Amino acid sequence: MKIAPVLAVVALGAAASVAQAEVSSTITLTSDYDFRGLTQTARDPALQASLDWANDSGMYVGAWASNVDFGKGTDADVEVDLYAGFRGSFNDDLSFDVGAIQYAYQPNGDKVDFAEAYGSLTYKAVTAKYSYAWDYGNTGSAASYFELNSAVPLPNDFSLTLHGGYSSGEYWTENYLDYSIGVAKSVGNFAVSLKWVDGSDLQSAQKAPADVFTSDAKLVFSVATTLPWGK
Repeated sequence: MKIAPVLAVVALGAAASVAQAEVSSTITLTSDYDFRGLTQTARDPALQASLDWANDSGMYVGAWASNVDFGKGTDADVEVDLYAGFRGSFNDDLSFDVGAIQYAYQPNGDKVDFAEAYGSLTYKAVTAKYSYAWDYGNTGSAASYFELNSAVPLPNDFSLTLHGGYSSGEYWTENYLDYSIGVAKSVGNFAVSLKWVDGSDLQSAQKAPADVFTSDAKLVFSVATTLPWGK
């Protein structure tokens, strides 16, 4: 597992966050990198980090990195995402976010890299988001993803997290659903979460080796912290 690029993002985020209030870095350790119901690390742990900049106008740019394991079909060890967008609000209850993201996998270069556009609306505690990739996985086939997410506050700094997603488009052998339910809690400067993830069975359709890209049900445990602390 090559995690040097992930650690580089962590180091840059820690240094930059001290110098600029607009910059933040989030570091996450998770038991499995779950992406839309599919494991990206063959059900192994992942170290992830982001470096984000935003200003008062609503504009933002960022980078995110994680280790990955796609099996013998690819040499990719690290995913690095670059994104930019604009977020704002219509009123106290309704906000929006639009942007684009580039998924890059190293050391594969452009073999599986692809771009995606997204837009979301948030009403109170519920967010609806639509993402569209016109060349998913650099295959020439389009794919889209619609999701609903919610975090419901509970007593004692707990929250109930709910997610439902639907993947469709010509890339997929068949459309599929994924969903999760979990709990999260703030513990000092850390956010701890545990969620149950499940969805449609894609293993036979994708003809993937055991554990690689599997959509089997699983528990995912994560611990995250955002720098600088005390904000």
